Amino acid sequence: MSTEKTAVPTAEAAKGAVTAVDPRLLVREQGLKGYLSEFRRRMRAGDLGSLPVVLGLLIIWAIFQSLNSNFLSAENLSNISVTMVGTGMIAVGIVFVLLLGEIDLSVGSVSGVSGAVVAVITVTHGMNEWFAILVAIASGAVIGAVHGFFFARVGAPAFAVTLAGLLFWLGFMLQILGDNGTINLDSEGVVGHLTTYYFTDVAAAYGLAVLSAVVYFLSTFFDNRRREAAGIPSRPVGEILVRTGLLAVLSLVVAYVLNQYKGLPLALVIFLAFLVATDFVLRRTAYGRKVFALGGSVEASRRAGINVTAIRISVYTIAGTFAAIGGLFLASKIAAANQSAGTGDLLMNAIAAAVIGGTSLFGGRGRTWNALLGVMVITSIQYGLALEGIATPIQYMITGGVLLATVVIDSITRKTQKSAGRA
Repeated sequence: MSTEKTAVPTAEAAKGAVTAVDPRLLVREQGLKGYLSEFRRRMRAGDLGSLPVVLGLLIIWAIFQSLNSNFLSAENLSNISVTMVGTGMIAVGIVFVLLLGEIDLSVGSVSGVSGAVVAVITVTHGMNEWFAILVAIASGAVIGAVHGFFFARVGAPAFAVTLAGLLFWLGFMLQILGDNGTINLDSEGVVGHLTTYYFTDVAAAYGLAVLSAVVYFLSTFFDNRRREAAGIPSRPVGEILVRTGLLAVLSLVVAYVLNQYKGLPLALVIFLAFLVATDFVLRRTAYGRKVFALGGSVEASRRAGINVTAIRISVYTIAGTFAAIGGLFLASKIAAANQSAGTGDLLMNAIAAAVIGGTSLFGGRGRTWNALLGVMVITSIQYGLALEGIATPIQYMITGGVLLATVVIDSITRKTQKSAGRA
């Protein structure tokens, strides 16, 4: 009897209840109007994404083009695409570290060690260059793992550990280079070709552009199929086609510009391949979700069963690996390993590239593609100012100003998201 009395009001309440609907479904049902309203809502909530850096890059290009018509020439843009790879590779590793809300100050020195190891093994000892490259990359991974061990297992602050690493590995690099301080590399060797080889056939650049669009469409389409099967909101096919079309147009324009000079640079192809791979790891794997979770809350991650120590060590291992890879490209650019490798503004530019590109200093937000956007901004500023004959100190000041503006935007964005209940 008592069961019937409670069942009646429950049924009546169920009739008057409003079923919760995912707001993303409502947006897509409303078409263009829905997307515009969603865009305005995200802007008010501080969810800016990559919009500030993309607009900033376009403004930088417009300013330098107005000052010098050669800035957007095919030759200059091709040179930018090659020069940015060394720093960009290091920045990819920095993105992983920043996602934890930590920092790695040793990556500049580690990149210098990488170039020195290759030079000593191949030139001084006459050994196989591929073997030297593997040893250099493995050395970077081991160095990163050592830093991660002291930070994650011993409990030393990451800032102090990597600052010590900066000094130690800089001294190690100088030691193995010897009294001469400079070892020239074979410009026709594997490392030498990293920044000098171009796919001169126009079909290479256009083929990569088409392939990128096709892969994006197929991956997005089948991902949507899986989401629909699981009852999770997904993008309509029309939206996928529009996004694919925009990517195809952008890729073909880039391919056209590159083909006006020497063709598709090998360095850019390798960089893009690493960006795609690391983006997949972060967004599509359990490991990537653990990295983001750890950046959001260490204690919550530990209670969820995540091995915090292992993730932290692995992230610093990744940072060391990419620092070593970046060092190979930097050595290739000058066809030598010398005492200045890994020093100067390299560390600051790598960190700035990750932050300017959109990776949060507070952890838990960012993508490896941010490294591409950020390093494009920094390298564009350097090349634009160089074309105008502006001194290096001014370049530092402008880059520092851009970095400060990015950090301020990031801080304001976080406060806005908290007030909007999105952080």
